[in-house]
This record gives sequence, structure tokens and C-alpha cells, in this order.
Amino acid sequence: MTSALLAIDQGTTNSKAVLVSADGEILARGAAPVGVAHPQPGWVEQSPQRIWASVLEAIAACRQAGPNVDIVGIAISNQRESVTAWDAMTGEPLGPVVSWQCRRSAPACAALNAAGHAERVSSLTGLPIDPMFPGPKMKWLLDRVPVGSAVRLGTIDSWLIHCLTGGAVHACDASNAARSQLFDLGRQRWSDELSGLFGVPLSCLPEVRDSSGAFGQTRAVPGLADGIPVLAAIGDSHAALFGHGAFKPGDGKVTFGTGSSVMTTLPDFIRPEKGITTTVAWRIAGKATYAFEGNILVSAAALPWMATLLGLPDVQALTDLAATGAPGVVGFVPAFVGLGAPYWNSDARALFSGITFNATRADLARAVTDSMAFQVHDVVAVMRAQAPIALGALHVDGGPSRNDFLMQTVANVLGHPIIQRDAPEASALGAAYLAGLALGLWPDLDAIAALPRNGKTITPGGGSAPRPPATWQDAIARSTYSVGSAIGE
Repeated sequence: MTSALLAIDQGTTNSKAVLVSADGEILARGAAPVGVAHPQPGWVEQSPQRIWASVLEAIAACRQAGPNVDIVGIAISNQRESVTAWDAMTGEPLGPVVSWQCRRSAPACAALNAAGHAERVSSLTGLPIDPMFPGPKMKWLLDRVPVGSAVRLGTIDSWLIHCLTGGAVHACDASNAARSQLFDLGRQRWSDELSGLFGVPLSCLPEVRDSSGAFGQTRAVPGLADGIPVLAAIGDSHAALFGHGAFKPGDGKVTFGTGSSVMTTLPDFIRPEKGITTTVAWRIAGKATYAFEGNILVSAAALPWMATLLGLPDVQALTDLAATGAPGVVGFVPAFVGLGAPYWNSDARALFSGITFNATRADLARAVTDSMAFQVHDVVAVMRAQAPIALGALHVDGGPSRNDFLMQTVANVLGHPIIQRDAPEASALGAAYLAGLALGLWPDLDAIAALPRNGKTITPGGGSAPRPPATWQDAIARSTYSVGSAIGE
């Protein structure tokens, strides 16, 4: 019987399961939707039970679609900055999953920033105080659990590890811990100082482990035998970087999805100056690899919205229309839930600018598709200004990365080649590689880097390159303009 690794990729809108062979080939895939709720404007949450159920459905679909294999290890990649709480004794959720997109903690973040804590938090964690990150969201959950509950708090990897091991293990990996605002990057451990600042007891938090290593064994998981080792956990964006084999400092990737993550590896820990974050890319054998990252809150999520608004049947029809539009005529900023990197403005809102009687449906469509590239451009520009090394190989992944028109626009705007992979499962593969490393299927990073990766390089200059984005800059300025200042508050 063929041996395989089972990689679980738990995302914002769906959960995926992928079987990966010892030579790095994908043997089967399965997926299941998750569902997202918006109970109030700016609030985004999910059901912990539904996330776990979707993982089980994806695993079942994957096993049904693939060959009869012996699963020798399990790997997890997960949506980041989303957090939940559950009862340590019963395993029952004590609240929703508060999504990375959720802005309910904006008032708490504003108060912390106003009190002057931003610089200290950034120096310890590499992160700004922003509603995207979990610290204040964890406090929000804790304030609403029943009195006397034995609480476990965690990111989605820790929730899945809990479910996979029948509640035996409360752990997360260093990449997920690094996104929590409670983890001291330099010391590689939870911080008592940050615990006190955010009001989150460290006793509730999971044990931080390497991204590649032992996370317990399966117990009472439907469709899986007991005793299968869980050998890797890593945030999905970090997993994609690892899956691309971006191991040299300066190498990077852009993941296009609901939002986008731009990430480049660093030779060592560097505190970000402004606009971007520093994070643990992964940790192996106790040694952390660091990366710069820029988190874009809304990227490809704007495409189906615009397709519906224009009465188009799907996103492909939108991009086909956009390809006929004039670049740079109309500006569009997809700040539906504020702006992330490099602006970090939670009050910004989506808008079009520069519309005249000459603007066409195709120009509006083009403004929306170009906004994906312009956001990436702004993040990369900040990274280039702060990094001690040049930008190296730049990979792209996620569903939109398969669209040649969109990716040609990205290459044109960046003025830098991008590497477009055939397989969209970069996160799942990266997690599987880490599990295989722990299992000894691959001896080192060189062996993983040597695995075949099909794809093509897109160089700048092809297609219809956008003009210098004056309309984009105008739209950004309007989007981030203070309403309070405008009315004299």
C-alpha cells in the first residue's frame, strides 16, 4: 500500500484536504465550505464546530477521490489571526471563531494606541496594534465566557490539534504564535508583559512548538485510524512560502485569496519600521526563520462583488471585461473592512474615484482588478525600502494566481518577474513538506527545494501595462481621509 501524508488546509471560506506522496506529488484533493457570518457591521465570525465538520468532510472527500493509502502523518496549515475559546474539560466551544477580518476589537486597539503602547508592542512582536491581530479579540472572548469555565484559547491550528487528538494536546506552532501579539519574537516564548497589557492569561494559551515536529496522535477522529501522528502545523501564508521552497533570504511569495499576503524571508530578525510586519516564517529544530510580511485585508474578495454589481455571471467574465478597459482611468480601493498593509487604517472605506461621463463598465472592472496589483506594489515598495537584501524569486499562489491577465498585471506593476505555479495547493504542500521533514521522508531543506515544481515565469512588459497609478494614489488618499477632520471634530 502506498504511504501518504494528509495535509489539512483550513481557510477562511473552505477547508481542503490533500494526500501527498513521498515524492511530493498530490494524489487526491477534497474540499468543503465553511461559512462566514457578519452579525454586525465590521464583525466577522465563524463557527468552531462548522470548521471542524468541514475538515472532516474535506478529508472524507479526499480519501474517496484518491487511492487506498496508508496515512503516515498529518499536517495542518490554517487561516491566521482567527481565534476561538473552548472548555478545557469538555472541549465545547465557549464562543465563535473571531475572524482575522473582524473589526470588533477596533475600540480596544484605538485605546491601546492612544495610551502609547504601539512602539513597545511592535518591538516585541513585530506587529502593529490593529484589529486584525488576536490579542484584543482574545480578551473579547474571555470577557464573555461563563464564570468558572476552564478556558483554552487558541488560533485555528490549536483548535484543530485539540480536535484531532481528542483534546489531549493544547499546542500551536511558532508561526501562529507569532501572529498573536502575545509572543516575544526575540525570546521565542509567550510574554508576561504582553499578557498583562492585553489582559490574556498565559495559562489559557497553547504550548508553542516547532512548525515541524510532534503535535500528538489522532484519537476518535471519524474516518481516520487512531494513532496517526500530527507532525506539522503552520499558518497558511507561511506554509505557502515553505511550499515554494523560498528558503533563500530575499525570496518571497504573494498569496492571493480573500485578502493577500506578501512575504519575503529575512537573514535574521529585523524590527519593521513602518507599514509591514516581521513574523516567524517557520521554526525547525528550535531555530526560527523570520520574514517581512504585508497583510492586505481585501484582495480577490472584491472580484465576485464587482461581477455581481455589473451583472456578470462570474469572475472570469469580470476579468475578460477588465482586459478591454483602459488602465488608470478610474481608481478603486477595496477598503471594505479598512486597509491593512502598508496603511493600517481601520477607518478607511472602499470607494471609486476619477469617474467621469467617459468611464465605461470595462474601466470600472479594470480598476477593481488593478487594485489587486497596486496593493501588492505598495507593500513590496515598503519591503524593498526596509530590507537589507534585494528581492529575489517571487512566487504567486492562490486561486487568482492562475489567471494570466491578473498575474501579468502584477508583474508589470512590480517591474519584477513572478513565478506562477500550476498547483494552487501551495499551503497544503508546504505543511506536508514540514511533516515529511519530521518523519524523515526528506532529510533537509535542500531535498525539499529539489522537489519538482511545475510552473512558469511571467516577466514584466507583456500585455497592457497600467500607467503610473496616479488615480490609485488619489483613491487611496480619499479612502484614508479622516471624516472627523472633514467636519471639524
